[in-house]
Amino acid sequence: MSDHTWGVLSNQAITAAGVVYFLALLCALVEWSAWLSRAKAAAGAKELVGAGAPADEGVQADPAADVREYRAALFGRLSLMLTAIAVVCHLAALIARGMAADPNRVPWGNMYEFTISGSFVVAAAYVVLYRRLKLAWMAPWVLGFTVVVLMLGVVALYEPVAPLTEALNSYWLVIHVIAAIIATGGFTLGGIASLAYLLKNRFPDAALLARVPGLAALDRVSYRIHAFAFPVWTFGVLISGPIWAHEAWGSYWNWDPKEVWAFITWVVYAGYLHARATAGWKGKKAAIVALIGLATLWFNFIGINYFSSTSQHSYAAPAAPAVVELTISEGASR
Repeated sequence: MSDHTWGVLSNQAITAAGVVYFLALLCALVEWSAWLSRAKAAAGAKELVGAGAPADEGVQADPAADVREYRAALFGRLSLMLTAIAVVCHLAALIARGMAADPNRVPWGNMYEFTISGSFVVAAAYVVLYRRLKLAWMAPWVLGFTVVVLMLGVVALYEPVAPLTEALNSYWLVIHVIAAIIATGGFTLGGIASLAYLLKNRFPDAALLARVPGLAALDRVSYRIHAFAFPVWTFGVLISGPIWAHEAWGSYWNWDPKEVWAFITWVVYAGYLHARATAGWKGKKAAIVALIGLATLWFNFIGINYFSSTSQHSYAAPAAPAVVELTISEGASR
């Protein structure tokens, strides 16, 4: 296959992934609507009992309950299946993107490629941890995030395939970026759990949050994911990153804006884990710190490229249009 064919395949695969992610999101929303109906029915039964109705009347079987249960289970399984298919298409798009370059390379040469890689890790981590951490409730959150990020990448950040710049042409790039992207996916999932915790804590009886597990489960899931992502981020930012910087620019630390914000992110998450282990910070306080860390993470991932003009990571910013100068000879002008 030619490089052009690989490029077309990558674009088609990322489009297919986006469509399937959106279908999975619709299925997840149907599942949530079934849970919402169930929660409203349960609340109505409690009101009947509270009003003096016999207890058995308040909890008698709802004729539509079985239908709601079946619909929720069916669309939940369908959403997971479609998400897995979309992740496969997403992976195919990344592989084809790397194969489209001459010479072949990893698909991390510009902001578009970083964006689709980061969203892939978030979706793939969700599928992998779905059963282990019981993340079925997280489907609309993860899928909504993935669809939005993919749309942003395709619409605003897309760039044609090009060879890697000299600074990126290093195997330390592969090590550094793999660690950073895996950690970013983990921190994002943990941040979603922290956000759900704050909403559940603020609106404990909201029917819209009936699908979200209890506060203790949310706090535990958030902590476990952050505890995994933090050492990976440490390796990517404080070990492999400086080694790559020394190889590319001759210095382990350059006070580059991305380096500084990556370190700020590390400090916030280190504080999060330290506070939980020593001061007993759990629940609301820990969730707020985790979301602060997530904000610094994604600002560093995207915002620095647009708000800083001094970063040595400028390769990740959208390329400026080329200026072509034409020289007209005296003979041609006559």
